[in-house]
Order: sequence, then structure tokens, then C-alpha cells
Amino acid sequence: MKTLGQIAVRIAIEDAGLVQELIKKAERLGYLAVKGKVGSMNMEKVIAAVETAAKRQGIISSSNYRDEHALYHAVLEALHGICRGDLVIGDVLRTVGLSFSVVKGPKVPGESKEGVWIAVALYGTIGAPIKGFEHETIGLGINHL
Repeated sequence: MKTLGQIAVRIAIEDAGLVQELIKKAERLGYLAVKGKVGSMNMEKVIAAVETAAKRQGIISSSNYRDEHALYHAVLEALHGICRGDLVIGDVLRTVGLSFSVVKGPKVPGESKEGVWIAVALYGTIGAPIKGFEHETIGLGINHL
């Protein structure tokens, strides 16, 4: 794991068996990390699930506007990746089943001169709300705190 983005993507795509090992390795490198899952036809619910997980793990603070703002924009950037740039907030005629990760720390392990960053990786499936009509998708968003 060489960069913040790589750590976020690896945690998001990894099966449950290795996730805790990856998170512990990230923590040893100076990062805070969490993995979660969300499925919805409503992008607001995806945003809320990521934000809730980050708050519960202490990655961001509800009393710090800059934390919430940076996370929100990282989630939007990741959503642009999974939605191929066509981001619609609210109900859409497609559904997602996603694993996500939120990782906070330096852009590169051990290099703090550029400050603290936050990354959100989304990985899973997107498609029509009919079993078998979905395909894999991935998105990554990174923002400075």
C-alpha cells in the first residue's frame, strides 16, 4: 500500500476475511480507516451511509465543518466515478450494491508535509433494478482536509 488512494481502493474491494488485516496495516502507517456497505436507488442514502460510518469510527467529527465538507466532496467525486459522470441525487432508475471505504491520513505514508487528506472508495455493482442487469463499478474521491 503506497498511497492513500491505493489503501482506500484495496479496503473497498477486499473480501471480509482480509479487511481487518488491511485496516490494521493502514493504522500502523498512520491512517484511520473504515469499511461499510450500502445498497440503494437513492444517492442521498449512499452519501448518508458513508458519512455515518466515518463519524462512528471517529474519522470525521460532526462538530468540524471542514471534515464534513471534505468528506462530502470526496463522496461526490467517487459517485461520479461509479455513475460515469451522470450524478443524480435522489431516486434514479438504477440501483447500486456497494462496498465503501473511508481513509484519512497523508497522501503518502510517512509524508505529512502536504497535510491530512480523506479518500472514499466505492466498489460494487450498478444497473437496472433487475437481478442480472447490473455490472461492476468503482469510484475514488480524494479531498484535502
